[in-house]
Amino acid sequence: MAVIPTPLYRPALHPGAAMIAADDDTEKSMMDMARAERAELAAFLTTLTLQQWETPSLCAGWSVKEVVAHMISYEDLGVFGLLKRFAKGRIVRANEVGVDEFAGLSPQELADYVGRHLQPRGLTAGFGGMIALVDGMIHHQDIRRPLGQPRTIPAQRLDRVLRLMPKNPRLRARPRIKGLRLRATDLDWTIGTGPEVTGPGEALLMAMAGRPAAVSDLSGPGKPTLAGRLG
Repeated sequence: MAVIPTPLYRPALHPGAAMIAADDDTEKSMMDMARAERAELAAFLTTLTLQQWETPSLCAGWSVKEVVAHMISYEDLGVFGLLKRFAKGRIVRANEVGVDEFAGLSPQELADYVGRHLQPRGLTAGFGGMIALVDGMIHHQDIRRPLGQPRTIPAQRLDRVLRLMPKNPRLRARPRIKGLRLRATDLDWTIGTGPEVTGPGEALLMAMAGRPAAVSDLSGPGKPTLAGRLG
């Protein structure tokens, strides 16, 4: 199981935000990155107390435990299983149905499950591992930020997710950043034109994902507009 790098704390950042790790020039596939992301999550989950598992996450209405349940609920699900869940959940409740299916597992059992499923499969393996990588990174931070547990995200991995976000209509990042220029201060990534919003790549990612908690780590003339769109 992967070992989480020692968190690097920077006072200007939200206590759960991520720092960027220098990584080698080896080009990694999305599936490689998704597996590495999940391995870091699996290692982190083994360190949590029962109280931390019950802490509210950045996903409205869900605890840390429920976010983890959501993340694994699509792991062994094929097309027919997905259709069955959509039918049972009337589509809009499909995520809640998945969480309910894993609600009976203890935190230890959930952590063990993640550790046994480092290689994405089922729905999460879709698009070459893109689903597992993007959703996995966002939800990993949904857990870490409220717990005040930052981590080091490899720059190559974070850059890949930042570039994928606006291309995925399901995540609704594009309307949130329309007419704005986002620029990461810790890696070479920018997008858009207009009033600028700057900050760590992780905070920009979480803002694009619709998490208002990330706004405090951002700055620039476009920040009020972005904050208003996040509610």
